[in-house]
This record gives sequence, C-alpha cells and structure tokens, in this order.
Amino acid sequence: MPLSSLPVLSLADDPARFSLEIGNSFKNFGFALVKDHGIDQALIDRAWQLTAEFFALPEAEKRSYFIENISGARGYTPFGTEIAKGATAHDLKEFWHVGRDLPAGSPLAASMPPNVWPARPDGFRETFEALYQAFDETGAIILSRIATYLGIGEHWFDPAIEQGNSVMRLLHYPPLEATGGEAIRAGAHEDINLITLLLGAEEAGLELLTKDGTWMPANPPKDALVINIGDMLQRLTNHVLPSTTHRVRNPEGARTGFSRYSMPYFLHLRSDFPFVTLPQCITPDRPDRYPVSITADDFLQERLREIGLKK
Repeated sequence: MPLSSLPVLSLADDPARFSLEIGNSFKNFGFALVKDHGIDQALIDRAWQLTAEFFALPEAEKRSYFIENISGARGYTPFGTEIAKGATAHDLKEFWHVGRDLPAGSPLAASMPPNVWPARPDGFRETFEALYQAFDETGAIILSRIATYLGIGEHWFDPAIEQGNSVMRLLHYPPLEATGGEAIRAGAHEDINLITLLLGAEEAGLELLTKDGTWMPANPPKDALVINIGDMLQRLTNHVLPSTTHRVRNPEGARTGFSRYSMPYFLHLRSDFPFVTLPQCITPDRPDRYPVSITADDFLQERLREIGLKK
C-alpha cells in the first residue's frame, strides 16, 4: 500500500473503529494522520505566533536560557547541537523544551527538572502550559485506543504515563545557507518515546522511510496531527508496532530562504517504568527481543548520549 493512500483518521470516530484503523496504520507504516484531535485551534495559532517571536530574539538572549548538564531537557538548545544517531553532521535546527511540572517532593524529580520560562514574548508560559496539557490529554486518548488494538485493555497505559516524562518541543529550522556538507534540517532518526504527536509545519520537508526503502513525504492535511511510534512502544510491543525512520530534508530553490517551524509532543512513560515485553506480542515466531528489563529513564539516558544531548 503506497504512502499516498495513508488514510486520515478521525479521533471523533467510534473508539473501536478508530482503534482498529490506527493500529493497522501503525503496523503498516509506523505513522498515522489524525484529525478532530480536540486541541483548540486558537491555542495552536497563539503557539505558532509565540514560537516565531521567541526564535526571532537575539542569539545572546536565547542562549541565556540554555542550561548545562540537563541534556536539553528544559529551556533552549542552540542551533547545531543535536545529531541523529549514527550521523556525522549535526542537525540544522534550534529548539525549546517544555516538560511536566511535578508536585513538590515527587520521587521523579531527579529525572525531570523544573521548567524554564523566557521573559518574553508575553504570554509564552501561559500558552505553552495550556498546549502541553492539551497534548497530554489527546495523547492519553490515542494511547488508550492503541491499547485496545493490542488487546491489553484501554486503561493499560494510564499508570505507565502518570507523571510521565513527556516533552513538548518548539522547533525552528532557520533559512539555509550553503552548508558545504551533508547536514540537513533533521537527519534520519527514530523517536525515543512511546508516540509523538506533531503539529504540522507550513514548510514541507518531513519524510518517512517506507518498507521498500524509499523516502516519502508525510504532510498532514490542515488541522490534522502526524502521529508516529517511538522506540519505547516498539520495544514494549516486541516490534509488532514499528518505530519508523524519518527525517526533515532541506528545501530547494526559493524555499531555502524561509524558516520552518514545527511542534512535536514526545509522549513518554514514567521515568521509573520497567520495560517488560507485552506477552500478547510474544509468539514462537516472534520471540522476546528484550528479555532483560530496564527502566524508561535508563533507556532515555542511553539514547540522549547517542544523539549528542548528554555527554
């Protein structure tokens, strides 16, 4: 089935129907397109405006929100810091991370630092706290539908993601100058987390690697989310649901002079969640690839080292 026939699913559909459709889309592609996701469009519009305003600030001001020794978990990460696993050239992007605010005394605080907020633009904190919450709620609904598809009960993920280490990333890919090398906006990679919910960018560039080894565009229709599986869900499901390689290619011609913005929400497990492969995903023909259990934070820290955010 070619990528061009990838259906646009509606989260407003009957839950059982949506579960089957998104499960099949994930199984075939590792990706899905979802409309009627319930996130307020006015909130999204404000978020796009504030994202552009923040990244237009002077470089020194943005860098004042870069925090050493937290692996980019919160605040600003400068241009050219992150590198795709196995790549030799750093990505052509800068970004800002918003995470979960934990209650006082939480045992998870060691793995989830407090948020950092810029002095400007006005309304930044209020807008992105609200958008983080909206992403969190929509992501939990989608995970419940995936759980139904897997036959583990719709509430299976509820305790696994309670106070989860989810991160919302505000991404800016600046206009391109001649790089003189192989650097692209985002090198070929797989996401670390359970699922990613991505608000689409006005500028094209997102591509996924199909099973036949070709790169195909993944452009959502207006007001839809791109949702993809991360390595944590691939691990839990013993690769029944695959984490698909994707990239953001460089534009060509006149489009090289334009910025690209996008806004992924990386939905994570609790830091102390122990990985145990789902029994429903183990068969004689599909033996358990991961008999040794590690925690979600162990997994995350290993991957952060691989992509250059943790030294």
